[in-house]
Amino acid sequence: MVDIDLSQAPFSLLDEPGRQRVRRGVDLAYYDTDEIILDAGQSGEHVFLIHKGEVAELDTATSERIGHYTAGDLFGAISILNGQSRYRFIAEQESLCYLLPRSLFETLCREYPVFADYFRQSLADKTRLLAERRTTGGVTMAGFMLARVAECMRAPRLIDGDTSIAEAALRLREIGADSLLVAADGRYGMLTKTDLLDGLIGQSLDRATPVLGIAHFPLITVRPDDYLFQALIAMTRHEVERVVVVEGEQPVGVVELTDVLSFFSSRSYTVSLELEQAEDLEALARASARLPGLVRSLMAQGVKLRFAMELLAALNGRIISKTFDLTVPAEHRRDCCLMVMGSEGRGEQILKTDQDNGLILADGADWPERAEQMDRFTERLLTLGYPRCPGNIMVSNPQWVDGLEGWRQRIDRWAEQRDGPALMNLTILLDAHAVGGNPALLETLREALFARCSHDELLLSYFARAVLSFSTPLTLFGSLKRPTHGIDIKKGGIFPIVHGVRTLALERRIRPTSTLARLDALVADGRLEAAFAADLGEALSLFAELRLNQQLARLEEAGQPGDDANLVVVQRLSTLERDLLREALHLVKEFKQRLSYRFHLEYS
Repeated sequence: MVDIDLSQAPFSLLDEPGRQRVRRGVDLAYYDTDEIILDAGQSGEHVFLIHKGEVAELDTATSERIGHYTAGDLFGAISILNGQSRYRFIAEQESLCYLLPRSLFETLCREYPVFADYFRQSLADKTRLLAERRTTGGVTMAGFMLARVAECMRAPRLIDGDTSIAEAALRLREIGADSLLVAADGRYGMLTKTDLLDGLIGQSLDRATPVLGIAHFPLITVRPDDYLFQALIAMTRHEVERVVVVEGEQPVGVVELTDVLSFFSSRSYTVSLELEQAEDLEALARASARLPGLVRSLMAQGVKLRFAMELLAALNGRIISKTFDLTVPAEHRRDCCLMVMGSEGRGEQILKTDQDNGLILADGADWPERAEQMDRFTERLLTLGYPRCPGNIMVSNPQWVDGLEGWRQRIDRWAEQRDGPALMNLTILLDAHAVGGNPALLETLREALFARCSHDELLLSYFARAVLSFSTPLTLFGSLKRPTHGIDIKKGGIFPIVHGVRTLALERRIRPTSTLARLDALVADGRLEAAFAADLGEALSLFAELRLNQQLARLEEAGQPGDDANLVVVQRLSTLERDLLREALHLVKEFKQRLSYRFHLEYS
């Protein structure tokens, strides 16, 4: 019986008797440099687990080297399941491989369905397996994220819209609640104690006044089967302390911040609370400084990266919005819209990044102090930890401030030019998200962008070509010898997915700016299959998490993420992480091929 490490997936999915059968059943084989281990078209007779050496995966039809395997990696299982090998596997240096016989592999697959599923699962299923294995203090991601909205929602308290303010106040006192739902003509609105107080004192309304006029429509809603964490994100993003739970169009419950606190660490709540209570730049800076610690806490507790991104995007948005409010008087904010762009606009930047922002003015609306205030806004963001944009894409630059008509003219000009800078500007603007002022101005501009660009086939082709700017680094596995080397996960993995999805979203006039929301919309539109879109989303999350781990490590060492935080050293990953990374990069390659076909690009 050989001494072989079977602690990693898929063998970790077997019980100890199953692993013992593997140890007793494998042989050890030697392969010389350039020796073919498994050829294309050959029936699979073994599963190969590399003990030492490097193996290349070749597409014999194109002579392309499409994969690289090293110590701890496994190959050949799919050849057994499919009946023959699609590719050629060749030793790139002297290699030793454990050989698991076909008969034993098939027996294990029959007796251990979870082991068999590993080889048939989608990328989304495999990443869940990776997440479930991560623990901190015994708290798994699955345990942390099992809390659903339905578990802690309160029963909704309903009153009619013609109920008087006095009657509503009495009702709140009787039931000991802070809010009521107001029903009127098939619609539902929210009424809080603060609304009643503002109506009586702030607006000097009579006690007999119907509450319909002071209730808030429409509601901020979640569904009973949503994660409770998503309710927290909704509260943060919309600056509210409660959300309404709906099934179909009917309210079935209410979730308040105090409910969320019973399930989660108070860290994210207190940061959010500090942001809302901040009345000056100093208080805002104190709250902002706590974000890196919150990121570490969320990752340590195994929070799904998608939710972490949404929460941090909401918090960063509030920091920028509050800074804007502290800089620009309220009478001017009604006639302008502050937009953030790039990864901040997509809600995909967890740690603070370069400022990417612009300002839309209502036509004919401007004020003398505007330029000075925009300079001050940029400087204030700098003090809060948001570096200047190297490309000067900031409101302090007049090129990124204009009225609606001026912005429309810029879009027309960029679409006509179709050169590198023009396409980059369109890319940046496509991801714009409103965080201050009047968001309707951005929606008007987005409609103008869609009207000009979404049906321009030549422009779309130029736009899509950027996905081919960087090669997919599938052949680097095992060949990175020094710690300073690594796969640039941003160029090789994140960018092709983000920009490819962005291109399809432009073509289909999809309004959401986050890549994951765009994927959902593309599935609903029939543009992508649900399974493929789900795997693309999981690939993006995997790349982002690997990059974030690097950034956090660099932040710990040097006080800032650094450019090398994009480099993922494959040898430092677990076997399962390497397997997932390899599969995710294959998915990126397939996505590039699809885009090349759709937009008539040359791709090899």
